[in-house]
Amino acid sequence: MSIQILGIGSYVPEKILTNCDLEKMVDTSDEWIKTRTGIEQRRIASAEQATSDLAYEAAKKALKNANIQAKELDAIIVASISVDQVFPSTACILQEKLGAKHAFCFDLEAACSGLLYSLEVANSLLVGNPKYKKILVLGAEKLSSIVDWEDRNTCILFGDGAGALILGKCEDAAENCIIASDLGANGKYTDILQIPAGGSRMPASAVTVANKQHYLTMAGSDVFKLAVNAMVGSCKKVMKEAGITADDIKWLVPHQANYRILRAVASRLKIPEDEVYMNVNRFGNTSAASIGLCLDEIADGNLAEKGDYILLTAFGGGLTWGAMLIKW
Repeated sequence: MSIQILGIGSYVPEKILTNCDLEKMVDTSDEWIKTRTGIEQRRIASAEQATSDLAYEAAKKALKNANIQAKELDAIIVASISVDQVFPSTACILQEKLGAKHAFCFDLEAACSGLLYSLEVANSLLVGNPKYKKILVLGAEKLSSIVDWEDRNTCILFGDGAGALILGKCEDAAENCIIASDLGANGKYTDILQIPAGGSRMPASAVTVANKQHYLTMAGSDVFKLAVNAMVGSCKKVMKEAGITADDIKWLVPHQANYRILRAVASRLKIPEDEVYMNVNRFGNTSAASIGLCLDEIADGNLAEKGDYILLTAFGGGLTWGAMLIKW
């Protein structure tokens, strides 16, 4: 008996917002955005779509690929910083959409590291409790709803989407798909990636709305160094725990923050750039959704074979970070 990835799915909205479109909205340029971030376009959800709607589409694909029904799920975990509403949880809203009536549900907020945190929780539940058999984990974001479209420093970075994985117990495999993991956090830096208002410390008011304090804010120069150091350190811990080297890795799948961060992480880990999975040019930074989007593309494109090592890593507000080694 082992824990395996039974199915993967993803979804991105139809609307494409290009850098050239952004040139008409804020003082920026296609060349500047591509040079600084590697992003060429991103997907934007419609006004009618909420985060749970994006999650629903990704979950349907994962269920189909796993060949199971929603009623077989024991739990649903949604990682997101752009939930449908403060409460109830987006996971509960998704449960109703799916008809997963036997699943207990909760949201997990670890920003861009959310999917890794959620996979760790799901794996621990499956390992530790014999009654749990199948758990749906999602990273889902409608970041367009929390971005200030007049702030050229942030609005160029983010996009919408969802990625879903189903972890479950498997009779015919001896080794767990999650080989090693490392998670971390440092609350000292809570102010460099945040949405200031909307919680108990600064409840919504006419003043907070007028001051645009319900939008995402970021200290970009501080984030870069912290992100690279945290992800590299976490990856090295995981590789050491698993007893592997960079040569053993088929794909490094980092959170798709921006091209420069991805390149810096790969360089310090001595992983060739052509072994780093990147789709940030097409989707931008989709926070908790980004790793799931990458894994679904790897699966759809048959870009990994059974037994390949895939190294996942992420960094996000909190600060949070992590790395996870999975065997395909």
